[in-house]
Amino acid sequence: MKIIILLFIYLSSQADVKSDMFDYYQNEKYEKVCNIGHRILDLNAKDEEFVSLYAFGCLKSDYIDRLTIPISLLKYTKEARSNSAYFAVILMQKKLLYHSLVDGYELSTLKLPTTDYALSKVFDLYSKLGKHESRTLYIFEDESNPKITYKLYLESNNKLKKMVIEEFYDTIATHRHVYW
Repeated sequence: MKIIILLFIYLSSQADVKSDMFDYYQNEKYEKVCNIGHRILDLNAKDEEFVSLYAFGCLKSDYIDRLTIPISLLKYTKEARSNSAYFAVILMQKKLLYHSLVDGYELSTLKLPTTDYALSKVFDLYSKLGKHESRTLYIFEDESNPKITYKLYLESNNKLKKMVIEEFYDTIATHRHVYW
């Protein structure tokens, strides 16, 4: 009898956590969603709604490297596979763009799918530059909205270089994304 009660309490608390995560997500507290999901992902790995919610929270809070596990877990439904592919594209673009900025890897010959995520837009714009001399700063205009611009550059911090993408609407900074 105690086992049944404990199981019921556990399942009730898990439902509350998922509901809390959804509320945080709706209130744009993406980092909180990502951190909660990260702590209990192993307990909810078969719940694709939970995994997708966690992954979108991580994406929107720029914890892109945390997408690796959700990419492999999201496979049982059409929507889950679509989310998995979306996350995989963004993660690959991040890795390739970083590789190009730090190591001079040529991107213009690659043909990859794209997304509406800021990193994807910058990846596409950078790739269109073709072979070019390395710069310390790249400024790109959004192709769908000329009021939106992106600054792309590397920031050195001890041994590790970080890739920074700053988004601007007119001249007002709206987002700053830092990746490594």
